[in-house]
Order: sequence, then structure tokens, then C-alpha cells
Amino acid sequence: MKKQFAILAATLVLGFLAEVAAQDAPEKGVLRLPNFLASHMVLQRNKPIVIQGWGKVGAKIKVSLGNENVATSVEKTGRWELSLKARKANTKPVDLKVESGTQTITLTDILIGDVWLGSGQSNMQAGLGGDDVKAAKHPQIRLFNVSTSRDSLAKLSLKARKANAPTEDLDGTWKVCSPETAGGFSAVLFHFGARLQKEVSIPIGLINSSRGASAIEPWTTYPNRSNHLYLAVIAPLRKQGIAGCIWFQGETNVMFKNGLTYFGKMKDLIEGWRGNWGQDMPFYYVHLTPCTAEGYAPGELPKVWEAQTKALTLPHTGMAVITDLAGDLGMHPRDKHGIGNRLARWALAKTYDKDIAFSGPLFKGIEIRGNKARLSFAHAKGLKSSDGKALTEFKIVTVEGKLVPAQAKIDGDIVVVSSKDVIPVAVQFGWHKTAQPNLVNGAGLPAAPFHSDNWQGGTGE
Repeated sequence: MKKQFAILAATLVLGFLAEVAAQDAPEKGVLRLPNFLASHMVLQRNKPIVIQGWGKVGAKIKVSLGNENVATSVEKTGRWELSLKARKANTKPVDLKVESGTQTITLTDILIGDVWLGSGQSNMQAGLGGDDVKAAKHPQIRLFNVSTSRDSLAKLSLKARKANAPTEDLDGTWKVCSPETAGGFSAVLFHFGARLQKEVSIPIGLINSSRGASAIEPWTTYPNRSNHLYLAVIAPLRKQGIAGCIWFQGETNVMFKNGLTYFGKMKDLIEGWRGNWGQDMPFYYVHLTPCTAEGYAPGELPKVWEAQTKALTLPHTGMAVITDLAGDLGMHPRDKHGIGNRLARWALAKTYDKDIAFSGPLFKGIEIRGNKARLSFAHAKGLKSSDGKALTEFKIVTVEGKLVPAQAKIDGDIVVVSSKDVIPVAVQFGWHKTAQPNLVNGAGLPAAPFHSDNWQGGTGE
């Protein structure tokens, strides 16, 4: 199976390179804006607003947003760029006018609010459908779906790729969220944004830039990792203000059996994106679901879980655990509404300072007392069993390194684990690919899987 996926990945990369063509260059002398600056967009509040585009070399450019006017000139490269002052959130639409000589571009119906970027692989890309589309009447939410099709990615020029330079534009357009426009947009990102907009009552812009079957490496900023996805569909946005990112990826890396290096790559991705945006923006991500997929070799999924939990040690990160939303244990959990809302809890608590439970129990420490192990957790208020039955999926690690099924009981905010005639050295919880444990906190949020020996995970506190 690993060989098959390696062949598939190589084929995709070779196909990509074979189809690479020179990026469509803007017609010389013609005033133009990138596709991500368009009518119906949301501009990020409380940050300088960067407006950029192309025009006739040396020509004067005048930009007006409401009653603010700023001017610049087109550089020798044919590009121009300027900044407008930061603005507060505004639900009342404004127009943006760009003028150069006899040429004028007018963008209408622009809102000021928070812009969130969603990225990853197929679970982030999976589109909204059914009744969710029919109910998607949210004029204060705007959607931008970045095309990551083979044809769109082929527009990344070979010259830019070799120079590790980003493309200048994206395939896509801003749309007002409605039943006519929401179908096919990222379901996870939509539900995340809908929850935010409901709670904070400001305009929300959602940019979906995801690619099914993608590994984490092409999304990083590092050229030695064949970073074509970053260059093609993330980097062009780096000058546009955003509030933060949500991320749902890792399945392909489980299949490639490189979970032991996943934390380092995730750290590189988060720090690389933050460096390019020049801000320590929030980064909230999904802890992969339990799964029976044939491509998941025994022991590989927990390696990525450990890396994901360790990423909580990075500042301004959050992890949505979804072991209870695994459904039929397929690779693509169907409850995208639940997943989007789990991510939204992190944003509401950490970015918007709302008083809301945002994480299930996260392992903190272990104390051995005779034949019992006492486990402490962050976010442990109201510990309980989700189904009213005995706690499940706890195992004791013995001195000999054997795993022994264990009983677990709740003692306030502590879980006491034991097994008859066994002295524990460490404890594992939910540490295999099909585990769906029932330990939750008072908010009903599930505990993250862990193993206590040599633990380096974060707690999200």
C-alpha cells in the first residue's frame, strides 16, 4: 500500500511538472486587480489594507475606499501596491475605486470584518450539500473558493517554482453566501464561519484553499519539500490581512508512515505561514479521526496524533478532537457541522474571548501510587463517561513493556487507572486507530488519546 501511494504521489508531481506553463501575464498597460480583490469581498478589520495590481509602467494609480484616497505609481515591473488605513468592522457595504488615466475599476458591496483561511486535504475540501446548502442564507458571510484543480495548479510558472517565488494571483472569486453560492464550498470552513458570525455579529470572509490527497510537505514554505501548493494557492494571499487559519490534514502522512516527523513539518508550516504574513495569527486544527482505512498501518495514526497534540506547545494553536464524531470509522467523517463547530469553539474562546468550553480533557501528568495510576488533565471540569458506562480504552504499561487492559474510575478531576496484580509504569488511552473512548468533560468534549511515557504534548492552556 505504501508503494502504491508513493507511486501515486510521484505521478501527481510529474503530471504537475509536465503541465506547468508560464503564468498568464496581465496585458501590459491594462489596469487590473488580482482575483482575490473583488466585489463582495471582506477586508480584514484592524489591519492596514493592502491593495495591489498591475498597470502601465510609470502611470499614476489612485485608490479610494469610502472617503479615503491614496495614490502611488506603477513600478518598472508593471506592478503597484499601496496601503489604506486600518478600519473597524463594518456591516454596511462600501465601494473601492481604482483609477489610472482613463481606466477605472469599481468594486462594490465590500464589508470589513474577519477573514479566515481554511486549508488541508480532502476533509477540508469536502463540499457543503443537502439541507445545509438550502439554509445557507448568510449575507454577512462571504466565500472565496480557491481552485486547486490540476489545470489551475499548472498555472504556476516553472520560473517561479525554480526561484521559490509565489504566483501573483489565484483562480477564484468572492461570493455572497447564499443557497445559490454555498454548494460545494468547504463544509468544515462554512460551519466554522457560520458559528463565528452568529456569535460575534461581524462580517466573516472565508477563503478555502485545500487540495484532496495532499501531504503536509507541499503546503510548507520550504523549497526542498516541493512546496508547489504553498507557492500556488497560499502565498499569493500573504499581503492580505487575515484573522487566522484552520487546518484539517494528515491522513496522507499517516499512509506515508512518516508520523514521527509530522510535528516538525507542522511546526515549519505554522511558523512559515506566520512569518510570511508577518503576524502570530491563530492556527486551529483538527485531530485526525479514528479510522479503519486499509492504508492506515497499525501504529501509524497514533504517531500523527502525538505530533498534533505536541503542536499545542506552539503559541496560539488549538486542536479540535473528534474521536466521538468518527461515525463509521471511514477516513472522511460525515459530521462536518460538528467538526466546524469544534474548531469554532477554539476561535470563540481564544480569539474572541468568549466564555465557552473549547477543549476536551488533555493529559497533564501521572502519579503512581502502588498498583494505581492517577492521571491529571487540563480542561477536566465535570469529567464523566459520555454514555454512562464504565470508562473505556485505558491500558497499563508494565515494567516489562506489556500492555494490560485496565479499569478506570473518575475521582473528581482525576482518573484512577488500575489492573489487578499489575504495577503500572505508564498508561495508554485510546492509543489505536479504531479507538472511540467515552471520557469527556462537563461540556461533552472528548478527551484526546495519549500515552503517558515521555509525554511531550501540550494542554492548550
